[in-house]
Amino acid sequence: MKKSLMTFLLVFVAAAAAQQATPPAPDAQQPAAGQQGAAPQQKKEIKDPAEYNAYVAAVQAQDPNQKITSIEAFLQTYPNSVMKEDAAELLMKTYQQTGNGPKTVEAGQRLLQINPNNLTALALLTFIQRAQAQAGGPNAAQALQQAAEYAQRGQQVMQTAQKPEGLSDPDWAKFKEQANLIFTGAIGQAALQQKNYPVAQQNFLQVVNANPGSFVDVYQLALSYLEPNPPGVEGLFWIARAVALAQQQAPQAVPQIQRYARSKYVRYHGSEEGFDQLIASAANTPTIPAGFTVAPAPSPAEQAAMMLQKTPPQKMSFAEWQFILTSGNQQAADQVWNAIKGKPIQMVAQVIEATPKQLMLAGSADDIEKNLADITLTMAGPIPAKLMPKPGQQITFEGTPSNYSANPFMMQLAEGSLFAPKGAAAPAGGAKKPTPARKKPGTR
Repeated sequence: MKKSLMTFLLVFVAAAAAQQATPPAPDAQQPAAGQQGAAPQQKKEIKDPAEYNAYVAAVQAQDPNQKITSIEAFLQTYPNSVMKEDAAELLMKTYQQTGNGPKTVEAGQRLLQINPNNLTALALLTFIQRAQAQAGGPNAAQALQQAAEYAQRGQQVMQTAQKPEGLSDPDWAKFKEQANLIFTGAIGQAALQQKNYPVAQQNFLQVVNANPGSFVDVYQLALSYLEPNPPGVEGLFWIARAVALAQQQAPQAVPQIQRYARSKYVRYHGSEEGFDQLIASAANTPTIPAGFTVAPAPSPAEQAAMMLQKTPPQKMSFAEWQFILTSGNQQAADQVWNAIKGKPIQMVAQVIEATPKQLMLAGSADDIEKNLADITLTMAGPIPAKLMPKPGQQITFEGTPSNYSANPFMMQLAEGSLFAPKGAAAPAGGAKKPTPARKKPGTR
């Protein structure tokens, strides 16, 4: 959330406090109703001179620490003062001004005990708790929940809140607008955390439309579109916009966000084509263009057919075979399987489980990352103990495809044999270069 919202709140608190800083003195004469140039007003009035002097001295203190001490003393000495809420509100603002976060929260909570509907306290506490949630840590979830509770109460209060005495109509309207953005952002983030994506989208759109340069809100708006399954194409614009904003506001986060953006773009579109152009365009476009779209990637079945048009099965990688055999395109799957069944292949894979007679292996880079077996290699003969591979080890082997299942994918290889370790004699008859592990098409 942009810090300008917090700044506006503090300015508002200061302005409101200034309007009430010097209530009428106990002996002051009030203008008579109808007197020329003086409209009748209902003002808070301190009747006790000592209380009046203590209050004025506290609110007019220039040093923030002295002001805090004086206000705390005033609230302790005059707990039932007519100016109690005003003093507590100024105390909260002064603690925040000194950078004392815990005391700011404590003062805000004390203010809500005086008036549960104090809009300034609700907005400031919402802002602080959301910021704590964004910072992470063991209490992040609790802070976000608290922020959402303050925000929901704040939005309810706004419907009936009365303009503070002495504040102009434009300033009051501006304050409510800014406070509502604080409330809306916190509600949106809580909804995103709960995977309530429609509510998150609704709230973040409102915030981003008002503050298109807020990196945090634009990024979370992008997540609210990209994390559902299937993702919304709008999210591709917003994540591109977030990358551009991060370059100015959070440069340390750029590599991670750009990787995420690229991955989501490729998964949706099928390739990186147009990604760099989208990033460049979003940098200068504060809101999503009308009719924005990105062409979706071909379906797995369509991709399988295109892959076979470009490359014969015998020259494909294991990951490409796996993709086609699980694509749902039965004609393409049959073409691949008929081309490789019964023909020995050599490749590299990672051991998941091992026994002398059978190895469970991960052959594609995706399944290696997941530590998930996609090959069952039945050995032609028991593996000698001294050559027994260990889980996590990469091995070079030969085997003959005999069967497969598509879901979950598993290819059965028979007549398995291990290639000799580096420096040892090669297998009899020689072998072609083993197929390296590769990612399945359409993944990055």
